[in-house]
Amino acid sequence: YSHRFMQNTGNFWQTAWLKFYDHMEGDEWTIFLIGAALVPALAFWGFNGILLVADITGKPTFITRYRIQLGKNDPVDTKKLRKAIYTVLGNQFFVSFPMLVPMFYIMKWWDDTFSKELPTFQWFLVELSIFTVVEEILFYYTHRLVHHPVLYKHIHKKHHEWTAPIGVVSIYAHPVEHIISNTLPVMVGPMIMGSHIVSVSAWFSIALVTTSISHCGYHLPLLPSPEFHDFGHLKFNQCYGVLGVLDFLHGTDRMFRQSKAFERHKVLLGLTPLSESIPEPPKKEE
Repeated sequence: YSHRFMQNTGNFWQTAWLKFYDHMEGDEWTIFLIGAALVPALAFWGFNGILLVADITGKPTFITRYRIQLGKNDPVDTKKLRKAIYTVLGNQFFVSFPMLVPMFYIMKWWDDTFSKELPTFQWFLVELSIFTVVEEILFYYTHRLVHHPVLYKHIHKKHHEWTAPIGVVSIYAHPVEHIISNTLPVMVGPMIMGSHIVSVSAWFSIALVTTSISHCGYHLPLLPSPEFHDFGHLKFNQCYGVLGVLDFLHGTDRMFRQSKAFERHKVLLGLTPLSESIPEPPKKEE
């Protein structure tokens, strides 16, 4: 039954892709822009649009109950938020978008990116694993690099203006950092693999939504835990990576592992906020 389901699903997406390809008349540049820019942008702003309503209004209270740093961004500073949104839009239009131009020609050179035949779901999972490993390596070391005192002061400090982050600030950064830490680690995997544009589009969308979850400030049920990266914003010199593997190997998560945040670093399967079931210890009176 699972084999038949996978086959039928594959046929559905293959048919949909061919219809879209024919509708675009095989215009590879337009197809690339839609897949690599428009679809991921819609995923990013669609997800963050929902979170921004909660950040600005404090409603629905169902979401705000799951705030990680209690009392922060409650509600968010709208002046600070406006500055962040302008910076994010600037990074998207004037940094990410131009970087797609050389990527397009690299992908076109592979000659498989715009194939009429979609990759199998199994192959996409293989690619996704490789993309994730590449991103982890590149993001960890570039992120740690911009924490060097010289670079931090002039570049990375901008991102850490938000000690209690929200989803949209996931790409609130200096343009140099946005190139080396935000964009290249996500782009390199597909360029190495010569991936299909559909795989590229799915990966870019997944990467943008997952980094938004990591920054969102809410530990919501059934979503990946954002405790790891949120702790990095709170403490500055901890939790540089995405998965945490290189942080473990380099010992840059020791403080995190000794914290209550580490105990809460898991997928929430119930409705009780982990900040309630695993609260911070009471502060000692001076």
